[in-house]
Amino acid sequence: MTEAPSYLSPTGQEIVFLLLGAVAVGSALLVVTTKQLVHAALWLVVCFGALAGGYLVLTAEFVAWVQVLIYVGAIVALLLFGVMLTRAPIGRTADLDSRNRPAAAVVAVATAVVLVTVVIDGFRTAYAPLEPGGGSAKELGSSIFRNWVLPFEALSVLLLAALIGAIVLSRTDIRGRD
Repeated sequence: MTEAPSYLSPTGQEIVFLLLGAVAVGSALLVVTTKQLVHAALWLVVCFGALAGGYLVLTAEFVAWVQVLIYVGAIVALLLFGVMLTRAPIGRTADLDSRNRPAAAVVAVATAVVLVTVVIDGFRTAYAPLEPGGGSAKELGSSIFRNWVLPFEALSVLLLAALIGAIVLSRTDIRGRD
């Protein structure tokens, strides 16, 4: 059994992972605190990019590229197109401020303290050395289609129903039957 290394001498991988985590957390905070919607979408790109970098450090290359292609490429583009097509206000808007920032900050800090405490207490002595190949497409594919077929298919049906519902709700030329 290998002994866990000391936390006082982190490896290069651990330093890069912590830096990417700090970038992800900082950009996520900027996503929810900026008052301009387009800037929030761009900070979301930075957050998703940092997460993809974290996956690369953890040797999950397939998950990292899926993160880049699906989230950075498709989801953020969809968000920006939605903003442009709905003619939503792009700049600062005073109507959107609910003046609940102090209460939201207290709840956010309390939630963060609880989560950090639970994670530190639960994983204080846990150590898993990084071994390449754990996130390969072959291993993920066999895991998804061997162990997780039913939830995977249920999720696809749920997403299809949500897409059909969104199309029905957005269509203005469909009238209800009287």
